Amino acid sequence: MIDFAKHLKDRFQGKNLGEDGKAKRRSGKWRKVRKAHLKKYPRCAVCGSTKKIEVHHQIPFSIDPELELDELNLITLCENKRYGLNCHLLIGHLGSYRRFNPTVEVDAVTWKRKIGK
Repeated sequence: MIDFAKHLKDRFQGKNLGEDGKAKRRSGKWRKVRKAHLKKYPRCAVCGSTKKIEVHHQIPFSIDPELELDELNLITLCENKRYGLNCHLLIGHLGSYRRFNPTVEVDAVTWKRKIGK
């Protein structure tokens, strides 16, 4: 039987749940894919920072776990607050980690042009 409270908590946190109601685990290959992505794209796509960088999934794991390791689904964003921006939060999640930005790649290019980097 599914623990209803845990199920709700996992859903609220954006975890992808399988048919058994348990959160799906990330692939064991994620660390390797993340490292390769950062080697290829070591700078924030918005501000160019190399500090506090994150590999952001354009389509979150919670929505489509099949895209977890897809290089085309990844973008480098930072939490450095360069120019007063937390690029990961603002551009990647539209100001709330409960949301995602389906146009994050286009928005990153737009903001990069605006701040002149």
